Parts: sequence; C-alpha cells; structure tokens
Amino acid sequence: MPTTSKPNRLNELLYARCPVPSPLSIAMQTGWLPDAMHHLAAIDVRATFEANNPTDEPRLADMNQPNIFRQGGSVPVIWGRAAGQDTRVIGLTWTDEYQALIALPQSGIQSAKDLKGRRIGIPQFNLEIDHTQVSAVRGFSVILESVGLSWNDVERVDLPDHAIPSVVRDGQVIATGTGRRGRYSYSSEIDALSNGLVDAVYVKDFRGAQACHLLGARVIADINRHPDPQVRINNCAPRPLIVNAWLLDNYPHLVDCLIQHVWQAGEWATRHPSETLNLLSREVGWAESWISYAYGGAVHKNLQLDLHPGNIAALDTMKKFLLEYGYIKNDFSIDSWIERGPLEHFLRNNKRKTGTVSFIRPAWNNLNTTFLH
Repeated sequence: MPTTSKPNRLNELLYARCPVPSPLSIAMQTGWLPDAMHHLAAIDVRATFEANNPTDEPRLADMNQPNIFRQGGSVPVIWGRAAGQDTRVIGLTWTDEYQALIALPQSGIQSAKDLKGRRIGIPQFNLEIDHTQVSAVRGFSVILESVGLSWNDVERVDLPDHAIPSVVRDGQVIATGTGRRGRYSYSSEIDALSNGLVDAVYVKDFRGAQACHLLGARVIADINRHPDPQVRINNCAPRPLIVNAWLLDNYPHLVDCLIQHVWQAGEWATRHPSETLNLLSREVGWAESWISYAYGGAVHKNLQLDLHPGNIAALDTMKKFLLEYGYIKNDFSIDSWIERGPLEHFLRNNKRKTGTVSFIRPAWNNLNTTFLH
C-alpha cells in the first residue's frame, strides 16, 4: 500500500464525505468546522477531490493522506484498514435509510420466500472495493438467511457497469453525469429488471426508492423497516468518522476541534428539523420530499455522533461479513481501530460546562416507524 510523505508543517486538512445524511455534512455546509479550524490554527479545510481532474474516479478508500478525515460508508474504510491504512475511528452515527429488495409485479414474487430458484442481480463496478456490490450482497444475504434460504437457492447474475464517458470539449469537462461515472446509480439494475434478465435486485437510499417507483416494482423485503438491527447493518449503517492516525498523534487539538463541531452539528440537527432537511437536500442533490421518504421523518434525530457499544458491534459485524465473503483478506481488531479518547474528552468537558450531555440515540434499540409511505 503506497504511503504519502508527512508534511513538515500542516497548513491544510483534507476531508472526504459521502453525499449522505451525516453530522460532518452539516458541520461543513454551515461553515462551522472550517471557520473553527481557521480560527484555531489558521488551517484551511479542503475536499480531497477539489483539485483533481473531475473525470477521475473518486478514490473512496484512500485514507493514506496523513492530514485527512472522512465520514461515510463503512465498507471502503474497513477495506482500507485491512489493507494497512493507518486510520482510527473516532465516532459513529446510525441513520437508517431506505433499503429494499424489489421485483416487478409480473414476476410473481410476493415475498423473499419466493426468491428460491430465481435470478438475483448483483452490480459489478470496476472499483478498488466495490461498496455498491457489497451492499447488494449483504442485503440479499441477510434476507435470504432470515427466510431459511441461502445463495445455493438462487442464481446470481452479475450486472457489469456500463459507464458513459465524461464529455470534454476544448480541454474543459462539460458533463460527468451522476456519481462521476456518467450513469444513474441503478442503471444496470433497472435495465436488467425491466428487460427480464433478473428477477430481483437490491436498491437503497433516495435513488433506490425512486428507481422502485419508476419501475412500479414491488418491495419484497423492506430492510430498513426490519425490527432486527442486525439485518439493517450495511455500508450505510453505521457510518464511521475516521482520521488518519498521524493526524491524531501529531495534532490532537485539531481532532478535538473536529469532534466538537461534528458532535454539535448532530445535536443542533435534533432541534432544527426543517433546517436540517434543507441541508441534507443540498448535500445529496435531491428534493426534500425524497430525503424524508428515504431516511424517515425523524432523520434529524439520527445524526448524533457516538461510540455506542451497539454501533461498534455493528461495525464489527460488517467487517466479519467482508472477511467471510472475500472482500478483505486480512482480519483486524475493531476494538483496536476505535479511538475513544477525543469523544470522551469532549463529552467530559461539555458536561462540566453545561451540567448535562443529551443523547438522542440512533435507531439501534428501537425501529424507526416514521418512514413515509
């Protein structure tokens, strides 16, 4: 695994975040975190891809930069840790989102039990770690197991990505399409399902919900409503906030600043539902109504950063899944990956100042029933 040389003097921080609901998104969009870093240490905060050629593929799993932090899906960073990237998890959030197995009504599939002998469409992207494929395999795996079936009972059909090239004119990028790959997130699944090449596919988030409505598909397994949180564990839940270990070791005050403003962004969201929904809509580039549909009417209550034992155990479950299915080759200890110090330090200081620390827990113990129909 290539490494990046350590800077003699730190003059900027790099961050990566996925276009999903997260307290880091709020802290960045509002400017609270960049402003705080600038006032604390005259440090600029820059997105990892700002200076890159926009036609390049995003390197979601690259956390080798010593001055980087990230919040997003768990799969790329678990893969990176297993590959030797020296990172630490300093917080987790659990935000349930739309996850479903869908089939067309004419397939005759009424529920997951009817998948026996059917063709299962699995996306296939040319990425270092195909987190989209992992999500689909995980979604089907847990649902098949829940109804007494296994992969031996279904036919797996791989759906290779058919990327639309970026449009470049006179050296300028004119269009890159959705997700920088020049295609809609579920193009392959929609094509395969609508043309009868497969019988069922996995979809998630607001794009998956829209794809389901576009096709007039039937939801045969509503994963995000499943009462067992173990079934809902996937790339999207929980989402880790991680930093490069070099940054933590050499600039702990900057990590403390990061924790403070990300935690406070999540706490602020609990008291500002409409403003939070607006910010999340901007983050993902989709209408507020779809955000509420995909993430639930109480999404503003499920952005609080913590290191809850249930969330840590869920992260371990996801790591074991990646190991079992061969997506990572090297095992490692989740507990040794967790760095509790920065969050515990902030919470102690915050409690001393305010007399209390209020947590609004993500839907680990209780099923979120506020999803729109």
